[in-house]
Amino acid sequence: MKKLFQKKVEDFTCEHCGNSVVGDGFTNHCPKCLWSKHVDVNPGDRDEICGGLMKPVSAIKKGEQYSVIQQCVRCGFERKNKVLPTDNFDALLALAQNQ
Repeated sequence: MKKLFQKKVEDFTCEHCGNSVVGDGFTNHCPKCLWSKHVDVNPGDRDEICGGLMKPVSAIKKGEQYSVIQQCVRCGFERKNKVLPTDNFDALLALAQNQ
């Protein structure tokens, strides 16, 4: 039985903006532009074959926690990711204003 979450410490270069990202095992998007990549079925498993870029399409706030909704530009899959204190809050605000 596969784990629903697998911690993967990986550094990467954002394929959208070119930012160098230092991963901490929970990093799932670029903190500069909030884009990601559709590589997981379950967090950290790297089992998704799509590989499309995940565009941030909306932002939500529940209590004090902000999240970004991303949509794969290749297959249309959507997911929600928590916004971290190290993320670009101006990019989040711009996203929220464009909704």
